[in-house]
Amino acid sequence: MEATEEQPAAARDRPPVQGGRTLSNPPWDRLWTDVNLATMTDSSLGLITDGAVAVANGRIAWIGKASDLPAAASGTAARETVFCDGAWMTPGLIDCHAHLVFGGDRADEFRRRLHGESYEEIARAGGGIWSTVQATRRASVGELAAGAAVRARDLMGWGVTTVEIKSGYGLDVETELKMLEAAAQVGSDLPIDVSPTLLAAHALPPEFVGRRNEYVAYVIRKIVPAALEQGIATAVDAFCEGIAFSPEEARAVLRAGIAGRLHGRLHADQLSDTGGGALAASVGARSADHLEYVSSAGVTAMAAAGVTATLLPGAAYTLGATRKPPVAAMRQAGLPVAVATDANPGSSPITNVGVILNLACVLFGLTPEEALRGFTVAAAKVLGLEDDRGTLAPRKRADMALWNVRDPATLCYWVGRSPLAGLIKDGEPVPLS
Repeated sequence: MEATEEQPAAARDRPPVQGGRTLSNPPWDRLWTDVNLATMTDSSLGLITDGAVAVANGRIAWIGKASDLPAAASGTAARETVFCDGAWMTPGLIDCHAHLVFGGDRADEFRRRLHGESYEEIARAGGGIWSTVQATRRASVGELAAGAAVRARDLMGWGVTTVEIKSGYGLDVETELKMLEAAAQVGSDLPIDVSPTLLAAHALPPEFVGRRNEYVAYVIRKIVPAALEQGIATAVDAFCEGIAFSPEEARAVLRAGIAGRLHGRLHADQLSDTGGGALAASVGARSADHLEYVSSAGVTAMAAAGVTATLLPGAAYTLGATRKPPVAAMRQAGLPVAVATDANPGSSPITNVGVILNLACVLFGLTPEEALRGFTVAAAKVLGLEDDRGTLAPRKRADMALWNVRDPATLCYWVGRSPLAGLIKDGEPVPLS
């Protein structure tokens, strides 16, 4: 990609450009041209070949075929013009389910699983999430933020401009708030937007063994109000599963957070059918995530309530899941489907979005179009950001990714090196090194 010199003042005074779709009149801040666009505005990815995108004040001001720009506009309507050599541009990717803030790692748990122990057996023996809780409680905010920033940079190297970061490895007021603070710090330190989620109902801490009802009450009466007062979290989540919390307990936690104006999320039907999909629908959650065991009734309820299904193939791959989410039923019901990394130290230690896209297609049977929309427009819906990002359209935030590929489907095809050629956040190029 090559940029021209800043345009002279006289050139900035030319008449407004006609044609295409315009938000503001020139002069624009930047114009990207000689670029192919995957706008994500329809099920075929909204492709525009030989396109152009103009940005003003951090938002998309004009988008369309380059041929619709008057001749003068291609060189003088913007203060800077970037020639993209035929690269593909997508919206900045959105990772709508990730656990980037944590202490320690779980490499030993990985070894134990390969020696035959199941995820449930390790969790019930005091490993799993609890081992991460211990390390996270010992870590400082700065240490947690530094580790999360490394993982966030990995995601940025795959075109991610917005990431959700969950708490859930504290399980007490002090550490849950510390995790949320660390998540917010990542968004302050890096050119990436962070959507923090409170996941205090992630596991039962050992100090509450045998007193699960008391822990649920503690979450509702102490942790949720403290997080609301802190003002960082944008969503509340719960793990509804046999090894975690019952549907009734998860419902109570979600209702407490939603009453405080947090978005509802739910880890649902991952290891068994607990009715999590229907539960998410009944409380007005924005998404139910995992869903390997969701029932047909759950799919129907989610579709009717406008709940998005968030599929996490990294966890299914890492845990050796033998059951897949019912993608065909989701399609038939018209259920929106998002895809995310679920990056975490135990069940999805993956920050390579290309791997997740490939697994979504190969393991779960999504089409490349579905997988890419799952990381853009559907993911934006999960985070309540659909009016602001997730597609390339006028007035949307100018978060964009440029790719050295011949076809957007290539992003789901090759596994390994990222083909990212450029990252733009709020209309400003982001250094990739």
